[in-house]
Amino acid sequence: MKKGIHPEEYRLVVFKDMSNGTTTLTKSAATTKETIDIDGVTYPLVKLEISNTSHPFYTGKVKLVDTAGRVDKFMTRYKDHLEKRKKQ
Repeated sequence: MKKGIHPEEYRLVVFKDMSNGTTTLTKSAATTKETIDIDGVTYPLVKLEISNTSHPFYTGKVKLVDTAGRVDKFMTRYKDHLEKRKKQ
């Protein structure tokens, strides 16, 4: 590994998912301005908009788009128009 490119000070930091309130305590070198108290101990706080606890890929709550249904709906709505264009 190259010397001098990795941070030397890792400390315990809390990452908080703001969409569902889940917190994770882990070591990090991330810089923070805020702190949070957990069990009487103050830790630096990093706020996240989304994490593995709220991301649809990890939670299994993926929203599927019904593209086949949309195509069928389009074809039935414009069927006459499309047939006239084919005859020309």
